[in-house]
Formats: sequence, C-alpha cells, structure tokens
Amino acid sequence: MVTLKEAVSKSELKKFVKFPFQLYKHSPYWVPPIINDEMETFDKSKNPAFKNAEAWFFLAYKEGKLVGRVAAIVNNLEINQQRLKKMRFGWFDFIDDPEVSATLLEKVAEIGHKHQLEYMEGPVGFSNLDKVGVLTEGFDHIGSMVTWYNHSYYKDHYERLNFVKEKEYMENKFPARNADPALFTKLNDLIKRRYSLREVNFSNTKDVMPMVDQMFDLFNETYSKLSSFVPITDVQKAYFKKKYISFINPEYIKFIVDKEDNLIAFAIVMPSFSKALQKAKGKLFPFGIYHLIQAKKKSKDVYFYLIGIHPEYQNKGVTAIIFNEYYKTFTDKQIDMCYRTPELEENIAIKQMWKHFDPVVYKRRRTYRKNL
Repeated sequence: MVTLKEAVSKSELKKFVKFPFQLYKHSPYWVPPIINDEMETFDKSKNPAFKNAEAWFFLAYKEGKLVGRVAAIVNNLEINQQRLKKMRFGWFDFIDDPEVSATLLEKVAEIGHKHQLEYMEGPVGFSNLDKVGVLTEGFDHIGSMVTWYNHSYYKDHYERLNFVKEKEYMENKFPARNADPALFTKLNDLIKRRYSLREVNFSNTKDVMPMVDQMFDLFNETYSKLSSFVPITDVQKAYFKKKYISFINPEYIKFIVDKEDNLIAFAIVMPSFSKALQKAKGKLFPFGIYHLIQAKKKSKDVYFYLIGIHPEYQNKGVTAIIFNEYYKTFTDKQIDMCYRTPELEENIAIKQMWKHFDPVVYKRRRTYRKNL
C-alpha cells in the first residue's frame, strides 16, 4: 500500500528535492540540480511565483521506503486572467510501480476538484521559465540544467492512467560549424540599414542588468500567442534576474535595439553546465562552484536558452543580426556544438529560424493531460 505525506517542513522538502538523487544514482545521463537552489524554488518566502500560485508537495512511501514525489500547482494568473481551469503538476518522479504513480496523480486530481478546475496537465512548473515535459525520446543523451530527465517507463505510466498528449516539444542540436556566415553576413548589414537597428554586446554582467526588465517585457510580448504561455510578473523578473543572469557569460547575451534604443530583439545562450553539475553532485561547496566556473569559462557546448523578437520585426530578417553576432563570439570561443532548449512543435516560426543550420531532433518530450 502507498501512503502520501505532504512535505511542509524544511527537512521534508529536502527529502522531496533529494529523491531523484536516489532514483537516478546509476544514470550517466541525469543532471542533478543544486540542492539549495531547488529548495529556494519551493520556498514561499523566496520564490515570487507563490504571489500568484499555490503549491503542495507530496512524498510517496511504500513499505516505509520513499518511492515517489509530485508537486501540485494552482496558478491563479492562468486561471483568472487566461480563463484556463488547469491543475498543474510537476517535479513528478517515481519508481516503476503503477500504484505509486497512480496514488500521486490521484492526489493532484483531488486538489484540482477542490479548486473546481477542469483538467490537469504536467509535468510543468510555475511558469514558462521552469522546466517542462516528460522525456519520451533521447534517453541516451545527457540532460541539461533547464530540463527534466526521466526513465523511459514514465510515458507508459501516464498512458496507463488514461492521460493523453497535450503538447509536444522538440530539442534540436547542430554543430557550430553548420552556421555558414554566407547565410547571414550580408543580410545582417542590409537589415541593420533598412530598419536603423544596431546590436548591443556585453563584456560585463553589471552592464546587462539595466536592460533585463525590458528583455522580459519583450519575452512576454513575443510568446503571448503560444498556447502554454503564462506572463512573467515584475517580481518574477527580479527573481530570475538574480537567479540566472549571473550564471550566463555576458558575451552570450545579445540585444538588438532600434534608432531610439528600444529593445526589439534579444537572445540568451548558456554554456553547458551538465557535466559540471554531475561533478558537483548537488552542492556548490567545497568543489561544485569550481566545476561550474570552469564550465562557464571553458565549455565548448552551448544551449540557446531564449530568443525573442518583437512581433513588428518578426519575419524581417532580424535573426541575421543575432546569428552574425553569435558567429563572431562562437568562433572566438571555439564552440563545438549548439543545443536548443525544448521548443513547442507547433512553433513554426522557430523551425523556420533554424532551418539553414541543418538541426537534428535528438530529444522529444511532452506534457500530458487528463480531464477532471
């Protein structure tokens, strides 16, 4: 018999955070989070997502042993502003036992019924900058700091419980050498002249910070039409600024502005921290921080984390300016492979943006849905 315990205290939340360390301890592909960062994500006093959301964290036990976990999330912004009566769930991990996964998801459904919601969807986080989707293809590729990794049996558990596919995401990769400058160098000059645009590059993180709020505003505007989108609030902007921007090499952040210095496009690339995080084993000290700093300086693999272009400038060749800037940076840094974080299969514009680089889909993931 499976019993559930809500994780409320700090020690219980630490068990919640550390369960995957046990579940994936023999996996060469799983990338552990930094435990303290993950604890902060679930701390109502620190994560601004809780200003507009409620969350419950459950641990599953069988025969006295911890065998699963799930976070149940009610996002009031989504429900009240977008009229989506959705019960969210994420951080869903479990041993290969149907009773465990069923018991955890029944608890999520119970909370959804109490809040008079119409369906449940997961795995998702609080917002669009959280991790998303259960891996369905690509189990033999290392994970990343911005995605969940999972065992191949997860998909079967969802489908056995009559969940159906809601959204499909793809992850692509291509060698940096596929970025042929002939494709964008001339166009870069033409587009800049035609629309009076210029690139803004950075060599110091503190110079990036004054423009980050503008970047998140543009992010909201760029992605608002996608079906999964929940806007980022002002308090979340400040939180993500502190949490992520310092992790990113300033030279990997590219802004494009118009003649009045209004931000019309941005892109953020991150060095791959996957192997460094595996070496850190969830802790920054004593050696984890060293491995992360080394990866920041020396990683030859990068992830395209976010790209946003103002709707008025989409389909006008602005990506040529972005790619031209990255080509110069990547050549200087001798970057080998470029990876893209999960992108919605329905996002045709993003597919068009990358088509000349011959990307290969190497992972697929999806969210699942069930009516309540």
